[in-house]
Amino acid sequence: MIIYYTGTGNSRYCAGYLAKELNTGTLDAFNYIRDGIAGEFISDEPWVFVSPTHGWRLPEIFSDFIESACFSGDRRAYFVMTCGTDIGAAGRFNRKLCERKGLEYMGTAAVVMPENYVAMFPVPDEAGAREIVAKARPALNRTAETIGAGERLAEGAPGVLDRLKSGPVNAAFRRFIIGDRRFTVSGSCIGCGKCARLCPVGDIELRDGRPVWLGRCTHCMACICSCPALAIEYGRASAGKPRYRCPEE
Repeated sequence: MIIYYTGTGNSRYCAGYLAKELNTGTLDAFNYIRDGIAGEFISDEPWVFVSPTHGWRLPEIFSDFIESACFSGDRRAYFVMTCGTDIGAAGRFNRKLCERKGLEYMGTAAVVMPENYVAMFPVPDEAGAREIVAKARPALNRTAETIGAGERLAEGAPGVLDRLKSGPVNAAFRRFIIGDRRFTVSGSCIGCGKCARLCPVGDIELRDGRPVWLGRCTHCMACICSCPALAIEYGRASAGKPRYRCPEE
C-alpha cells in the first residue's frame, strides 16, 4: 500500500506514478492528519510512504501520523521523499521511526521534483517544472523496480553535512523558521476559502471572508501556492515568484 502526504502535489504525483508501476493503490493521509485520526491499516504488500522533505527530514505531521497509526500485515516499509535538491540524512531518522513501529526498514529514495518552498527558495515556472518532473521519472521507475522486486533501496552513507542538515539544522528550522506570522493577504482575495480547505493542520479560518492564520503552520505552502487570486504573500520572500502546483496532477 502506498500512503502519501502532499502540500502542492509533488508527492501525490510520485505516489500515483509508483502505484501504476506497482499495480497497487494509494491512500492520502490528509484527512487523518487534519482530523487527528490514528489510522488502522492492513496490507499484504510492503508499505510505501511518500512525502515531501521538510528541512531534510519527513514533515513532522507525517512522521506523527505514522507514529500514531497501526500497520498490520506486511512489515516491510519503504520511504520515497520528494525534494528540491537532496534529503540530507533523512534515511537515518526513517530507520529509527521503523524501529519504533516494529517495521522492517527497506530504505529511502530521494526524488528531485520542482521546488515549491516560495518562502525561501526560487520556484520554477510551469515550463521549468514540467521539465523537472519529466527528469524525475527514471528515478521513479528505478524505485518501483526495486520495490517490486522486494529489494532494499540503495542508500549512500550520509556525510557530515547531511547529518548536520537533518539534525541541528532541522531542529533550528522547526524552531525558528516555520511559522505563519509573515503570511499576508491582499485586497485581491476573493474569499473562496480554498486556502483553509487545503491546510493539513487547520491553521486557516475565514473571518469576514478573508483568511486568518492561527499559529499552527507547517510551511507546506499549500495555501500560498493554491490561491486562485494570487492574494497570499509570505513577507517579501514570495514577491514575484511563481506559485507552484505539480503540473502533472
